[in-house]
Amino acid sequence: MFTSPARTPTAPGHPVRYGRAMDPDQDVVWITTRRIKPGTYEEFRKAWRPSTFPEGMLSAYECISEESNEVVGISTWDSFESRERYRLSDVEAARQRAMAPYVEAESSGLYLGRELEIPKS
Repeated sequence: MFTSPARTPTAPGHPVRYGRAMDPDQDVVWITTRRIKPGTYEEFRKAWRPSTFPEGMLSAYECISEESNEVVGISTWDSFESRERYRLSDVEAARQRAMAPYVEAESSGLYLGRELEIPKS
């Protein structure tokens, strides 16, 4: 059963099951934070960008700390299944291998999210 927030293991092949239906105004949001080795941001960035963008990904953001030692990736997906297919794909496995030399630590979370309307003054 999906509970919010859901922590998901990053090991390839680990099954993830969800039991709650999504509301129409919600997206699946995958947030990954990586602490990278000092001075490796440009190399990391090249490795981080996927060779192809997967079916089901609606948007993606890269956030970098002022010190360029922490990178947060935020992606939105049309379904849990689309995100999981990509997470287990050969493209993602190759991307993980390419990033590995630059990553000191990584954490990841999977959430249901929605865009908030900001009132106009």
